[in-house]
Amino acid sequence: MSSPKRRIETDVMKLMMSDYEVTLVNDNMQEFYVIFKGPGETPFADGRWKVHVELPDQYPYKSPSIGFVNRIFHPNIDEQSGSVCLDVINQTWSPMFDMINIFEVFLPQLLRYPNPTDPLNGEAAALLMREPRSYDARVKEYVKQYATNIHEQSDEEDKNEDSELSEVEDYHTDGEDEPAGAMDDV
Repeated sequence: MSSPKRRIETDVMKLMMSDYEVTLVNDNMQEFYVIFKGPGETPFADGRWKVHVELPDQYPYKSPSIGFVNRIFHPNIDEQSGSVCLDVINQTWSPMFDMINIFEVFLPQLLRYPNPTDPLNGEAAALLMREPRSYDARVKEYVKQYATNIHEQSDEEDKNEDSELSEVEDYHTDGEDEPAGAMDDV
């Protein structure tokens, strides 16, 4: 087994054995979801986000792709796509880092100390700089609306997807069985 594959398995297993809820996509250790809790003593404290992670074949030499699935109001996280602007993931990634670092250090630090001078969400950055209390209130509003009952939201989405599937109905003719292609007498 190659070193990157072994490292992927080691890092994902460490994450799975930690306090994080990890769900693999199609039993693939290179794509999974992690339930991430907002850091205490921040407006994000009561939130729980589903974070999508993709590990490239070159991991740990190449950084993972990280994105928030449910909405979050933060200057350095795109509200629509969930992509994260974080130097340590995007530019200064090192093989010394692992998945535990991302969820125990990097993301909590990002939520605690947003950088409004390098925003992905201009509205959040402007609000944080001009009216920090209003920013905190908006964050809490988003937490309540989008990051409180994520399992219930996922269950609802699954039900909606199931109900959107077309149903197969019995196809009956008027009671007569007809051959698929009758041959004329030759």
